[in-house]
Amino acid sequence: MASYLWRKYADYVYTKWERTLLWDMIEPYSRPKSFKPLVTIYIAAFYTGVIGSAITEQLYKEKYWEDRPGQAVPLMKPKFYYGPWKVHKGDTPPQQIL
Repeated sequence: MASYLWRKYADYVYTKWERTLLWDMIEPYSRPKSFKPLVTIYIAAFYTGVIGSAITEQLYKEKYWEDRPGQAVPLMKPKFYYGPWKVHKGDTPPQQIL
């Protein structure tokens, strides 16, 4: 009876080690985690910025039209860019012809 128990215990330990070795080899090849939450956050941040800039530009136009009704609104200077900013030839940048 004792030899039977020792044999069962040895089989259990060996298969446990074998399973661990097998899964340690396979684990690096497992499926990567999903990028869906990250992509969702990036898309939400992008469209939040687009909507925010559209609202900012509209408020700028309304404020300009209150002071000077009927005039064309010049381009709005970028708020978060402090480098050199220059518009060539009037109020609009030159058209790029492809």
